Amino acid sequence: MKKILIIYASMTGNTEVMAEILEHSLLEEGLEVTVKEALRAKPKEMLKYDGILLGAYTYEGGEIGDEFMLFYEEMDQVDLTGKLMAVFGSGDTFYRDTYCVAVDIITEKLIELGANVVLEGLKVDLIPEGEDEERCLKFGKDFAEKVKELMPS
Repeated sequence: MKKILIIYASMTGNTEVMAEILEHSLLEEGLEVTVKEALRAKPKEMLKYDGILLGAYTYEGGEIGDEFMLFYEEMDQVDLTGKLMAVFGSGDTFYRDTYCVAVDIITEKLIELGANVVLEGLKVDLIPEGEDEERCLKFGKDFAEKVKELMPS
């Protein structure tokens, strides 16, 4: 069974809800899923998984939240070459110029570290409800398909 790791940081609970929806979607696709808060995770753990999803919120002004920053900085110590990964996160469209830029910043870092980023980052305004919840479910399903396709048994 393919193993997926979801690591996220959430201040208001929005990104945590996204992680929970993604976990549900991946479990429905028959994958084994581990979910961890970034403060309780170490980047080297990613090496034990077939696919990794990273989730972070964007703090006002376009910053990665403190709860994810240490993990982000420590990722430099891990060779992610070929790792199947994707990024998700929440933000607030009130901050138009910096809306969900944490997703873009993390994606750029993953590419620099050699990861195979298999999906465009998922961005949600505040809490995922309705259409955004459906987008989260589809993101999980799409990620599962990529892992199954690119990591044959």
